Amino acid sequence: MRTLHFLIIPAVFIAGCSTEPSSEAYTYPDTRKVDTVTDYFGTKITDPYRWLEDDNSEETRQWVIAQNKVTDSFLAKIPYREEIRKRLTGIWNYEKFSAPFKKGKYYFYYKNNGIQNQSVLYYREGIGGEEKMLLDPNALSADGTVSLAGIAFSKGARYMAYGISKAGSDWNEWYVMEVATGKKLDDKLEWIKFSGVAWMGDGFYYSRYEKPAEGDALKGKNTNNRLYFHRLGDAQEKDELIYEDTEHTLWSFSPQVTDDEKWLIVYISESTSGNAVMIRPLIAKGPWIHLVENFENEYGFIDHVNGGLLCITNKNAPMNKLVRINPSQKEENNWITILPEKKELLESVSIMGDKLVSKYQVDVTHRMFIHGIDGKQTGEIPVNGLATAGSFNSDKEDSLAFYSITTFTAPATIYKYNHTTGKSTVFAKPDIDFNSEDYETKQVFFPSKDGTKIPMFITHKKGINMDGSNPCFLYGYGGFNISLTPEFRIDRAVFLEKGGIYAVANMRGGGEYGEVWHKAGTKCSKQNVFDDFIAAAEYLVREKYTSHDKLAIHGRSNGGLLIGAVLTQRPDIAKVALPVVGVLDMLRYQYFTIGRYWSVDYGTSENQEEFNCLVKYSPLHNVREIEYPCTLIMTGDHDDRVVPAHSFKFAAELQSKHKGKHPVMIRIDTNAGHGAGKPTAKQIEEFSDMWSFVFYNLGVEYK
Repeated sequence: MRTLHFLIIPAVFIAGCSTEPSSEAYTYPDTRKVDTVTDYFGTKITDPYRWLEDDNSEETRQWVIAQNKVTDSFLAKIPYREEIRKRLTGIWNYEKFSAPFKKGKYYFYYKNNGIQNQSVLYYREGIGGEEKMLLDPNALSADGTVSLAGIAFSKGARYMAYGISKAGSDWNEWYVMEVATGKKLDDKLEWIKFSGVAWMGDGFYYSRYEKPAEGDALKGKNTNNRLYFHRLGDAQEKDELIYEDTEHTLWSFSPQVTDDEKWLIVYISESTSGNAVMIRPLIAKGPWIHLVENFENEYGFIDHVNGGLLCITNKNAPMNKLVRINPSQKEENNWITILPEKKELLESVSIMGDKLVSKYQVDVTHRMFIHGIDGKQTGEIPVNGLATAGSFNSDKEDSLAFYSITTFTAPATIYKYNHTTGKSTVFAKPDIDFNSEDYETKQVFFPSKDGTKIPMFITHKKGINMDGSNPCFLYGYGGFNISLTPEFRIDRAVFLEKGGIYAVANMRGGGEYGEVWHKAGTKCSKQNVFDDFIAAAEYLVREKYTSHDKLAIHGRSNGGLLIGAVLTQRPDIAKVALPVVGVLDMLRYQYFTIGRYWSVDYGTSENQEEFNCLVKYSPLHNVREIEYPCTLIMTGDHDDRVVPAHSFKFAAELQSKHKGKHPVMIRIDTNAGHGAGKPTAKQIEEFSDMWSFVFYNLGVEYK
């Protein structure tokens, strides 16, 4: 392990802030108020900071500059901010690999030499072949803010289509290159968002929106999605329109082509949950078959096998099942069940030669099983302890497969599985400057407000004394059917090294126990999520892991909503609150970019019953004139998923009504989006600031 040389910090200052951070009052920028009032079913709601929704105005730009100046000034006074950045850089600087995946005769994988801003795509002809670089996103911009947003290979991997994102935007541009030569072709496609690419012959299917109006690219509502086919060499305006629905302008389309190129599958979505499905034969170019015509359930297709389409669905199976659907007999009573629903959550299925590999989630950790094509279980691939198994990358015509195993205390180790011998061996293991063996993770179950048992992972140094004095960092999400399984977060290592306890609560609204668990945290049941998180914090205090004065709470995106709601409902629950890129104005979220898709989880203010629920917990509308904990709101100026206006308005309201001396600040990252594709340099800057704020305001020495 490398020896680190820390800066010497004056002892008198450390003694002062190690017991109680500075309690000076802060002067925040004046934020103009306007007389904007909206009538919701007879309830008049004021919106004094509506003008901050205009991200193009000079007034908003000056407000951002002024807010960042206050925050930067505060952070600059923290004496160990630079030391945290150095240590974080040191831990981050290890070689990272993804699990290889096979396309044609090539194996592809991503690799990062340590602190490259973006991971680089490599390939080999055969797993033992010479390593060659295919695409280096770091060469696409000087500051690393252009990232690779997606890739798709033609059959045989002669061509690769790839999407790029600029400054973290959800808008993607797609290009094409020849794999063998690395030659970039002239093809360029724009205004693509959440589509993906599905190759067929000498071209591919994709969906796109119309070019936004001037100034609306990062905030305008996205409508009229259309499905196209692009033929290599053509200009985008020549692309063939394959499907549109002029009566349902809020629907979006995502294509998939089966491996044998016999079927085009089109997923139709109107929200983040549930999808309709259309299919069409490609060889005979037959008519559309409307396989599913409602949005009540989820359907995800694996491939075309033995004359049927293998599909994972939660139709009449909240914990998911695998079925085979014959396109000529699409009625549900003709479906053949391959893997019936179990009490554990079926998360994914992969095809490996003539076998299937299933991945189940069991109490928020993974297990993997091997089956025949008929579904009969023939073996198991070990996943030991509290761990997450990454994507199982296999091939119909190959005996090798690759997957990763990750824990809270160690980054992903890549394994190679030989299905001929049934053996797994380590393919790549990271060499990181962090002693994973010094730490342990346990899983606990605690009762929420209504008695529901909620799981939580707790990670800390071995042998730590549980006397209620430990600093603790509680993280949560609780939404959109997403499960928080074990993962190694590099930035958390800085906190763990200093005796911190890292806890992850698995609240309702997530996908940890299937669709019933998900629905129990949506719409007018959303309060369950906040109650679960509050119960997690109280459990940690009750069991003497920490105290309220040593607790920091954190969440991103939907998790930012979580922290905003908990902050306004229980400002006494923690000393530090970190709502990051959060959905904080629950009455207007649906009017920006793709916000309307979230309505299946949240409901909308256009519905009276749902408005009555939303207004009760919407963070922006529940700020009171009281003292709030030390708060650092974080967002990006190019976030076109959860537009920064959410954070801007919430910060203005919080600063206006906060009655106390704790810092209540906002950090606005420039040339940054929601988080995907953020370059390493920006991540290190962000986490250095976040952890400096946490350490300082929890009164924890860093030396």
